Amino acid sequence: MLNLTAREKYEIWAEAISDCPPVRPADDSEIHFMLPTKLGTGHHRALRLAPGIELNVFEATYRDLCLRNPENQHLVQFEVLLSGAIDSGDFLYQDRQHGYVGGSGIQPAFMSFYAQSQTIRGINIHIEPQVFRQLFMGTTDGELGLEAELLEALTQTQGPQHIFTPLITQEMQRVVRQIVNCSLTGVAKQFYLQGKAFELIGLQLDSIQQLQPPSYGAALKPETVHQIQRAAEILRSHLENPPTQKDLAQQIGISDRTLQKGFKALFGMTPFVYLTQQRMVKAERLLRQPDHTVAEVANWVGYTNPAQFAAAFKRQFGITPSACKQGHKMVS
Repeated sequence: MLNLTAREKYEIWAEAISDCPPVRPADDSEIHFMLPTKLGTGHHRALRLAPGIELNVFEATYRDLCLRNPENQHLVQFEVLLSGAIDSGDFLYQDRQHGYVGGSGIQPAFMSFYAQSQTIRGINIHIEPQVFRQLFMGTTDGELGLEAELLEALTQTQGPQHIFTPLITQEMQRVVRQIVNCSLTGVAKQFYLQGKAFELIGLQLDSIQQLQPPSYGAALKPETVHQIQRAAEILRSHLENPPTQKDLAQQIGISDRTLQKGFKALFGMTPFVYLTQQRMVKAERLLRQPDHTVAEVANWVGYTNPAQFAAAFKRQFGITPSACKQGHKMVS
């Protein structure tokens, strides 16, 4: 496994760009970068949508990679994956079901893991906090067009960063695919992508504001958020033999009720539903690889009853494990 600091990754990118400069289309609307071969295969496109707003479109298959990210001053960020997963331990977990919205402020140091057996495909949007705040200020009476508490959580710059993991809906995936597949050029492309980026931001913000209770309010303290994220990491690391909900709560030092409430706030689901979802995500990834039988995969993710495994898998992806093994696409 490659084990890199952010600085080492930057140096690899700088060397690759020196050897193979990025490509700009004729309309100069974006920059195309090829992923350095030392890291894997794929590409990255960067587009400046407006002053202080940048869109990035990426598709990459990494080598097994562990990236050590330092503490840093962060921008407001929205990210959605169409495929693949990025596991950042108790800081964050992203896949095609869990998005990421990060506020400005101090982002803590953390490690991210990229498995070589998957293609990570999606988009992210970075916005300077003062630009984001201006977008949601009322035009006539000075009232905020976005809930004031959430706006403050996303745009404060002095304290720790607030992060959210809204569930990814089919509507969000549709917008991301439209962004990725956009074939327009010039000014038409610029306006189209601006509109789609704002549409996606609106959908993710609405998802956050629908959480009851909201994870950015006083209902969950930062320490509790960290504990819930740690609990989620424990479940992901013990899919075959997970702790009971009571044992999990005791392990991270909170009550069973707080555990339930925290999972609902951060992930929009109970710990049990989260565990099932993560089992299915791993199962789908294993089934796409050769030399793994359906029965083996079922056991690896904690199912001794093949029928129960097949039923849970079909509820999640719309196809049976056998169909997935044969290469059929998941039903969106």
